[in-house]
Amino acid sequence: MKNKQSSLPKKEVELVFNLYSNGEFYKAVDLVKGLNAKYPNQPLLFNLIGACYKELGELSGAAKMFEIATSLSPNYAEAHFNLGVIYQDLDQKDKAVSSYKRAIEITPNYPSAHNNLGNIYKELGEIESAIESLEWAIAYKHDYAEAHNNLGNALNESGRTVDAIASFKKALNFNPTYARAMFNLSLALKDIGKKEDYFELIEKTVKLKPSWSDAQLHLSRVKKYKSNDPHIAEIHSFLSEAELPLKDQINFNFTLAKVYEDIEDHENQFKFLNQANQLRKEESEYLPEKDQTLFLNIKETFEYPPIPLRKSDIKSSKIRPIFILGMPRSGTSLVHQIISNHHKVHGAGELTKLNKFVTPFLKDYKNNNSPISKNDLISIRRNYLNELSNLNVDESIIVDKMPLNFRYIGFILTAFPDAKIIHMNRDPMAVCWSIYKYYFPGNTYSYDQKDIAAYYLLYENLMSFWKKLFPDKIYDLCYEDLTLNQKVETQELLKYCDLEWDENCLNFHKNTTAVKTTSAIQVKQKMYKGSSEAWKKYEPYLQPLINGLNYKKT
Repeated sequence: MKNKQSSLPKKEVELVFNLYSNGEFYKAVDLVKGLNAKYPNQPLLFNLIGACYKELGELSGAAKMFEIATSLSPNYAEAHFNLGVIYQDLDQKDKAVSSYKRAIEITPNYPSAHNNLGNIYKELGEIESAIESLEWAIAYKHDYAEAHNNLGNALNESGRTVDAIASFKKALNFNPTYARAMFNLSLALKDIGKKEDYFELIEKTVKLKPSWSDAQLHLSRVKKYKSNDPHIAEIHSFLSEAELPLKDQINFNFTLAKVYEDIEDHENQFKFLNQANQLRKEESEYLPEKDQTLFLNIKETFEYPPIPLRKSDIKSSKIRPIFILGMPRSGTSLVHQIISNHHKVHGAGELTKLNKFVTPFLKDYKNNNSPISKNDLISIRRNYLNELSNLNVDESIIVDKMPLNFRYIGFILTAFPDAKIIHMNRDPMAVCWSIYKYYFPGNTYSYDQKDIAAYYLLYENLMSFWKKLFPDKIYDLCYEDLTLNQKVETQELLKYCDLEWDENCLNFHKNTTAVKTTSAIQVKQKMYKGSSEAWKKYEPYLQPLINGLNYKKT
């Protein structure tokens, strides 16, 4: 321990350490309590008992012990660090930040404290602070594999995918069997279209940790299974384990659905697909009424739409956003790759900030029933453009391809009158089947065929509302037309965006922009025709979708 207590008997303290190291925490606690009675107010003893309580899962008790240790010895860096760990476990992030900062203030060369502080900053969305802390961790300990991996995650989230890949590789250089870093590296390579490298690394990850359901699920997305593949029995065995965590049950069921899709056993494919979705729906506790209320509130907010901002209302900005929106799996990623391959355009992927800036102004949100004012629109515009500025890119035209921004078209067209909106249209059954087939952790409506159909109808209704309210302001692009007439549709698209022709837009599959969606591998390949027909061979299993959409065969 860094905090020496000369009055404590060395042999008994060493015995406590030995008991702790051997996992005999209760015995260690009893011994420390005895020492505490003889040698009161010794910070080391409180730190020791706190460490034992942590291992026993008694987090509140551990926090109390570390708090006493730090109060008795304010410069006890290790106790401050341990207290930060407990606060982190208790999800008290602000307190954890303070504890780690105090530990670092006392002992600047404290790699673990810098690493943990960086992770909390990342969770809080303070990505630049996270990167700085993790870089300090590495500066003090160059071979700190965990910190290299965590830095990679922070860099990846900030959009610096190439730098993230370098960090993951460094983590593996210092720890070649670090499965988490290998997994993260594989996903980053997938995002930039390195399919073969992705496949190789995800396979290695599965070999290192066969029971890791996340790795098995991602492997299934790029692997073509055959009926005699020994992995099939292995995945079944993992799924049959007693007391398997719900997350693993969901992942393994989705994995087996893909397995049986590959070997064309549709009965088993839908058995496992339906089970995966049912488990996830139960976990998410999705209520359709919540989305119904949200969509109603959006429409009521624009019952008396605000006047769009004029040039005189806003500060000039060199940034011009392009919004690509629509239902998930409607082709937003494909169009993002096409436009962002233009030499004047930066593709920012799926940005989440618009939702944050718009939500406070929705009718009935926190009993807010006042109409949207000019100042509200200016606030939304300023906050969103600040987020785009923070991307620090040279291009002034920036693409945001968050599909669910279709909910906020009214805010976009009034706060950003100069923005371009591209609305993706695709066959409803193709969209809804693809949503049901793939695991979308964030889209809670996507785990039941009836719920998906109901959400799609809400989407259609809202889009009709926007088009009536803002005629000729939304560019509709048909996914199927784009795949059949790539050049013509691309020319019209660029014309709408006020962009001159760029041949690179036809070679979208060569675009190195990271795509962090299920479509990442698909959009790094040449245009694929006919995908909207794929659902038809599963028609007997998709009746709830067909009936829910009132789908008419064409």
